[in-house]
Amino acid sequence: MADGGPGGGRAAQLKHTGLRHGWTTGACATAATTAAYTALLTGEFPDPVTITLPKGQTPAFALAAEELGDGRAMAGIVKDAGDDPDVTHGALVRATVRPLPPGSGVVFRAGPGVGTVTRPGLPLPVGEPAVNPVPRQMMRDHVAEVAARHGGTGDVEIEVSIDHGEEIARSTWNPRLGILGGLSVLGTTGIVVPYSCSAWIDSIRRGVDVARAAGRRHVAGCTGATSEKVAVAVHGLPEDALLDMGDFAGAVLKYLRRHPVDRLTVAGGFAKLSKLAAGHLDLHSARSQVDKGFLADLARCGGAGPALAEAVATANTGLEALTLCRDRGVPLGDLVAAAARDEALGVLRGAPVAVDVICIDRGGTIVGRAEPKGPPPPPRPRVSR
Repeated sequence: MADGGPGGGRAAQLKHTGLRHGWTTGACATAATTAAYTALLTGEFPDPVTITLPKGQTPAFALAAEELGDGRAMAGIVKDAGDDPDVTHGALVRATVRPLPPGSGVVFRAGPGVGTVTRPGLPLPVGEPAVNPVPRQMMRDHVAEVAARHGGTGDVEIEVSIDHGEEIARSTWNPRLGILGGLSVLGTTGIVVPYSCSAWIDSIRRGVDVARAAGRRHVAGCTGATSEKVAVAVHGLPEDALLDMGDFAGAVLKYLRRHPVDRLTVAGGFAKLSKLAAGHLDLHSARSQVDKGFLADLARCGGAGPALAEAVATANTGLEALTLCRDRGVPLGDLVAAAARDEALGVLRGAPVAVDVICIDRGGTIVGRAEPKGPPPPPRPRVSR
């Protein structure tokens, strides 16, 4: 990504919060897996164990537990979520690695405290352990590296467990989503971004100020790292034009209302932006939920019949609703993007900012677009004759 100059961009926002970053459950599970498989092949646990995250960072993790014997190795890492009030902060994440016959590949198992997917609409099939795709890939990559270094085949079973995970999961949305028996192993970057309303909103304002001072007339408010990449790919924006909006859509819009730029791109996951489309300005899961009834109404506007609209209204997740409509040729992604754009324009209250919206799925594929639209022109003065 291009350097946007000193003091600008997402990295500057993160630094400005003054909060300490942490590590995701996916990063902890990867570190535990790496240590356990190394011990299985060499008889010794690396401590600390170093892994490589998707963006190239190489953190080291101290082992909190280790066991070797009976054809298996187990390592445990205590999750440090930094200054984020993460419910899994302090939890012990374990990985138990067992060898499998050559050609088996890497097989994942849900141990105690890790949930199992029981309903459709999630990025994993029903019946699979709730270990999300990016952590799975991180673990596969590190297993392959350890195998190459120490003469293994890389064919292993990885059982991930989280001490007291089933109890902790009761305070999350997992049971409602049909993830039963424990927590999900999450993370797309390996890093937990610390969450503080006041600090984060202040960082958004600073990001706008830096962009304006640099002469940027087009900025992007993104809900996360994946949507940021998409916004850069689509619009070629420099780093100091990128605002890490997170869940605070309202903070971006209200500040731009007072400190406008010519254009704002809002980029984010379909489910989060469906909340903006429905009128929510705080997109955090603890304070707003995907309204499937609202999505059903949008689907009807896009040509969905009664059966499809009912299926959308009763879908397990926003992703499932999107998939149902996409399979039947109803452009729900575009409809959500347009509704989100119009909601944003309403919050801007006529400020001279044109808004476009990009909705993506979990993999970063664009699933909905709304072209730029500005505020309505001021009314023409009436001329008496």
